[in-house]
Amino acid sequence: MKFKNLLFLLSFLIFSTNSGFSQTEKDYDVSQHYTKQEVDIEMRDGVKLHTTIYSPKDTSQAYPILMQRTPYSSKPYGKDQFRSKIGPNEFLMKQGNIIVYQDVRGRWMSEGNYDNMRPYIPNKKGDEIDEASDTYDTIDWLVNNVENNNGRVGTWGISYPGFYATYSLLSEHPALKAASPQACISDFFFDDFHHNGAYLLSYFMATALFGEQHNGPTSESWYSFPQVPTKDQFQFYLDHTPLTKLDHFYEDNFFWQQLQNHPNYDEFWQKRGVIQHLENVKIKPAVMTVGGLFDAEDLYGPFNTYKTIEKNNDNYNTLVFGPWSHGDWARTKKRQAIGNIYFGDDLSKNFQEQVEAKFFNHFLKESGDKNSGLPEAMFFDTGLHQWESYQNWPPKKSKKKTYYLGENQKLTSISNPNEKATFVSDPKKPVPYSEDIKLVFTPRKYMTDDQRFAARRPDVLVFETDVLEKDITMTGEILANLQVSTTGTAADWVVKVIDVYPPDAKDYEETQDYLKMSNYHMMVRSEVMRGRFRNSFEKPEAFIPNKKTSVKIQLQDIHHTFQKGHKIQIQVQSTWFPLIDLNPQTFVPNIFEAEKEDFKAQTHSVYGDSSIEFSVLKN
Repeated sequence: MKFKNLLFLLSFLIFSTNSGFSQTEKDYDVSQHYTKQEVDIEMRDGVKLHTTIYSPKDTSQAYPILMQRTPYSSKPYGKDQFRSKIGPNEFLMKQGNIIVYQDVRGRWMSEGNYDNMRPYIPNKKGDEIDEASDTYDTIDWLVNNVENNNGRVGTWGISYPGFYATYSLLSEHPALKAASPQACISDFFFDDFHHNGAYLLSYFMATALFGEQHNGPTSESWYSFPQVPTKDQFQFYLDHTPLTKLDHFYEDNFFWQQLQNHPNYDEFWQKRGVIQHLENVKIKPAVMTVGGLFDAEDLYGPFNTYKTIEKNNDNYNTLVFGPWSHGDWARTKKRQAIGNIYFGDDLSKNFQEQVEAKFFNHFLKESGDKNSGLPEAMFFDTGLHQWESYQNWPPKKSKKKTYYLGENQKLTSISNPNEKATFVSDPKKPVPYSEDIKLVFTPRKYMTDDQRFAARRPDVLVFETDVLEKDITMTGEILANLQVSTTGTAADWVVKVIDVYPPDAKDYEETQDYLKMSNYHMMVRSEVMRGRFRNSFEKPEAFIPNKKTSVKIQLQDIHHTFQKGHKIQIQVQSTWFPLIDLNPQTFVPNIFEAEKEDFKAQTHSVYGDSSIEFSVLKN
């Protein structure tokens, strides 16, 4: 039980925003400034959702409502138990807002059954429900029953609560004036548990959070995490390949069974995605989507949420991406660093005060017009370590550029389809995603990790430019257009974009003791494509042995200046373990059901007409 509670705490540190308080926040006593009430709000089908409401004690004015719906608990429970921090940040907390937290249907103190990424139902009839209707019914109750509210509501949330913030846009309640989906999950086939169909083995432990129903409202956790007798994640997962060896950890976990039973992008996953529904609803609230450029969990969601809204609506819609990992912007640590790379001081605190608070105040307390004083897009240049503002994303002042994966490990402007580089991919000796060995809940620091260890392996292809004679700012999406072949019938393809530091680069305070920034290979962006899905995520296809085949991999947006004196490097590999599970390299209908004898070493080839296509800012 002790072990279970410890991991529950860990899950809160990962999935909630209540960590990293500043001294100022710790000195602020919420109970001295807010009253708290707990209510069970009845939905249209009779199910009651537990809702906690913090209202300012100063009742001389009306306040907007800021609401977060969460599967991770609205704790602490009890009218005399207060959170140490409420709201999106300390500035909004101190300025006075009605702050609301709600346990979503089937979680914690709320009634009903939990449905992981519950599908949206357009044109609902009668007592049909989804998260949009639950949001609508909750907002309607709040604006009609909470004293001193000004009739305006905003929603926010990070990660899974970010999914519910996005979902709130589908509620179409007239009181909803602003929403900020942050690191928002949008589709479990492309966020978190999968990337382009490849199963993220690093999320195996997190499966416990999502695959057990509770037996009714409860203030205690009802699920347990696998007890793993090792801290060596690489060896643990290697010993538990094929994936069937992990089954005994989750015999009664329905989400694990769903993952196993739906290896392709079938109707089960498609109807759980929320982004496609943003195309069909007229979105009126102002939206500020927030993400971290080094978020290992949710990059696909925030980028595609913003782009889909921007393409299909004319509402106020803005995007903020900083040098953060998952949820860093909600914390207030002084030095912002990811792994070994330091980016600057007070970046999250400045965002909270100058951007996030300004956004909500403008649309919930002030005029609410489109003249918010904020840019369309705020992006941190992760090479120059400075903020940039743009009126469009991606920036209009950019031009396309293409590098080919040429001979002698060079990135070149010349395509040579007759050139090829080969390597042997052996599932028994996969390429690690990191040199760190400890078993972590969900990995984060690898997003900026030094890639020299991988560059020196024979099963990793390396292509790079000469030393740059001027700065090159790479911005927006990256497309890896690979031309490949394999001696097998299945393969994964991993592409990494790397900034190679010069020999005289200085160490940061955060640089690990065994490393030096001299010649550091900083991973800037990376992605995997499960080769079976190269033509369709719905209908997997085997490779024809030794046949040259096109595999396209879209890497999520970046904003990074490769400085003069640095080099741009591309790495291509086929295993990335145990970040993703091992591909047997023999085509099987379902890798979750692969057997030991299916896993075979194969020789892969990458041809010289393979390219990396990206945009660079014009000078």
